[in-house]
Amino acid sequence: MRLVMAKNILKGIIFFTLVTFISGTASCVHRHFGYSSFVCVCNSTYCDTVEDVTLPIAGTAVLVSSSRERERLVHRTLEFVEMSNSIADVVVSINRSIKYQPIIGFGGAFTDAATLNIATLSDGAQENLLRSYFGPGSAEYNLIRINMGGCDFSTRTYSYDDVPGDVSLSHFELAPEDIDYKIPYIKKALALASRQVSLFASPWSAPAWMKTNNVFYGEGQLLPEYYQPWANYFVKFLDSYKSFGLNFWGLTAQNEPTDGMIPDFPFNCMGWTAESQRDWIADHLGPTLEAHGYSDVKLMIMDDQRLALPKWPEIVLNDTSAAKYVDGIGVHWYTDAIIPPGVLDLTNDQFPDYFILGTEACEGANPLNPDKVTLGSWERGESYFQDIITDLNHWVRGWTDWNVALDMGGGPNWAENFVDSPIIVDKTKDEFYRQPMFYAMAHVSKFVLPGSRRVDVQQSGSGLKVFAGERPDSAIVLLIMNRYNEVKKIQIEDSIQGILEIDIPAKSMHTLVYL
Repeated sequence: MRLVMAKNILKGIIFFTLVTFISGTASCVHRHFGYSSFVCVCNSTYCDTVEDVTLPIAGTAVLVSSSRERERLVHRTLEFVEMSNSIADVVVSINRSIKYQPIIGFGGAFTDAATLNIATLSDGAQENLLRSYFGPGSAEYNLIRINMGGCDFSTRTYSYDDVPGDVSLSHFELAPEDIDYKIPYIKKALALASRQVSLFASPWSAPAWMKTNNVFYGEGQLLPEYYQPWANYFVKFLDSYKSFGLNFWGLTAQNEPTDGMIPDFPFNCMGWTAESQRDWIADHLGPTLEAHGYSDVKLMIMDDQRLALPKWPEIVLNDTSAAKYVDGIGVHWYTDAIIPPGVLDLTNDQFPDYFILGTEACEGANPLNPDKVTLGSWERGESYFQDIITDLNHWVRGWTDWNVALDMGGGPNWAENFVDSPIIVDKTKDEFYRQPMFYAMAHVSKFVLPGSRRVDVQQSGSGLKVFAGERPDSAIVLLIMNRYNEVKKIQIEDSIQGILEIDIPAKSMHTLVYL
């Protein structure tokens, strides 16, 4: 024990010396793994922090910048001018008087795999990892997604009642994955959190005996005779977590319901059509949640790809008996490259009273790409940042990453469906690595506060992706990304403050805050 403590102390001294040598302050400790950029290394005694922005005085703005080559969330102060004669690549005009959707927030998933990985670290490293996402000086996530029962990012297939024919659910009980891992780490995260954090849960599959194919994966749907027991299962889950002091803000009716309509689908799933989901919500899930005091839990339909928009919401929400129990529409990002964001606009135009929330995204899921974990990939950070900006500009109210932590191989995952994560854990070194994806998330989650509202932006010129919002503290926040290999000059025009001119470096992402 003393030897381990001595090694940790020495490691901390080495880290501190490196950081001081690099920048003179506590900042990212770079490490390259052969990809386009670097990771920031954290351990039991050291981790870089995400500095807060003190609201600038009138006439000034704070720019927070990250770049492929060297920066991670570096702050600098800029000054507005009254007029400009220079030529900009992009001109952005902010109209504060036109406001759009409110922002719910940003976060990630505490899956079985994520919490198992956190558990492999020493106590100090565990706290630094959780603090990275939730504590002061962190990305300050305010959403946590939880798998209800087993998913592919589990080490086994299971449900909370695997006794065939137990329609009364008398054998229902949370799994060791919940009791020993997810619940304790969620509670630790909440204790560290500087903001209110909302939990939402998603099921991947009902118990196998409730399904047409009698297994957790593959093409299979819920048998109609188990529609009510499955609704009761949701209540049992909510009651069980409540007994541990954890209450849920939201639920999705089913994770990726189209998966279970695909023959030989390789991991946990259960198939629904929009029509069957509509009827089950109207006749079973909605009334059951209401009868047991959970009518305030936000129920989301779909929880699947843009490909299903706007047809899925049309079928469910045009039925008033189902629509009265529904609050929102969950969207995943895996077909965003082929389905344009205009379907989000169409959905919002038809159903403006129902929020759209990004409920899952991850890199490394492309089966054609053998590199599941790419430590330091700047391009994967760019993908996150661009998708978030695009979604927010098309009525989405928040964005939820997938696993908050995975191992060096992108697991564990019982179906070997390995992917990447903003934080990768190396248990052999008691270290974890914060990737460009982590900083892309922090650029948004830290500064686009819950309750912010998107404001109107008029943009001329090309080359930059931009989002603008007004926060509850009346500050304007902009997200700006340059994916090109050359510097782009942006001119920001604000009718109250004046004009800002900024040279946006190649391959960089930024957050701008001003009053």
